[in-house]
Amino acid sequence: MTLWNGSFPFYPGANACFPFDTTRTVIISVFLSMLVTFIIILPGIRGRGRLFWFLRVVMGLFVGAVVLTIQFTRDWETGWVTVNTSYKSFSRALVNADIGLHIGLAGVNITLVGNPVNQVNETINYNEHFAWSFDADYDHSYGEGLEKGLPSPILYVAEKFTTQSPCGVHRQYRISGHYASLTLWMAFCTWLISILLFSMPMLLYGSYMLLLTAALMLFSLLFFFTARNTPKCPIQFGPASLKTDYGGSFWLTLATGLLCMLLGLGIIILNSVQPEKLKIVFNLDEGKGEEEEGWNKSYLPAKPSSSAQDVLIVPLGELCEVTATQL
Repeated sequence: MTLWNGSFPFYPGANACFPFDTTRTVIISVFLSMLVTFIIILPGIRGRGRLFWFLRVVMGLFVGAVVLTIQFTRDWETGWVTVNTSYKSFSRALVNADIGLHIGLAGVNITLVGNPVNQVNETINYNEHFAWSFDADYDHSYGEGLEKGLPSPILYVAEKFTTQSPCGVHRQYRISGHYASLTLWMAFCTWLISILLFSMPMLLYGSYMLLLTAALMLFSLLFFFTARNTPKCPIQFGPASLKTDYGGSFWLTLATGLLCMLLGLGIIILNSVQPEKLKIVFNLDEGKGEEEEGWNKSYLPAKPSSSAQDVLIVPLGELCEVTATQL
């Protein structure tokens, strides 16, 4: 790096703001579009089954959206600290800024926001993502940050997660994030199967798949928990230290997993205790009653006939007619 006008070169603009995520926006838009479509056809559902049908649709779309979205979120573990720290290497200029650390399944986001944003004749508003998924090279991303001339606080925090760091947390986070992501993809598949089984309807098997979805989501939390509780190097900025805690995605996954477990257990218990009420919830009572009534009317015994030939009714298992000549 060379000096230019008395300062080290920094790339001119900050990245997009961290809370905005294109992938998350697309997923939420798709599921909201599906919800609007179901609301449009809601008036076509007759009777008391309309409310139960709407609740099932909302619950199913919510679980699917959560399982798919948390794959790409970056707030499984978050932390913030406000410090007075140096802004550039080999410079004594200090800035007051908020430093944020956001850890996801596929990498880490580090934010730096000045208080105020404009200090030392620059706009201090940075957000950098360093990926550690199996198709990414974390050390390479860190090296690119050094070449760009990222602010010192960002490089200091990012260095803690490199493979060469004495902290030794890179491998644990990478493997835990990979297996947590894998179990969540499996949970998404089991959620799809449960939706199909409930629509067939095969309620008992659908509840089993819902329980499996809950178990997979809780297992993903267990994988991330192992990485979260590994010993970490302190991230110290003078007297202040950057500490992290479980983020929104972690608690959302836990709540959704427990919800799926309660729903699955509730369907199993209701199916064994009061199956008729379960049929009302899934709108199975009215149609089945009409079908059974039509079936019974179709196979009533025929009245005696005075014709030359009488028709004899045989058991339903044979489903055939035989003729006999009157003697």
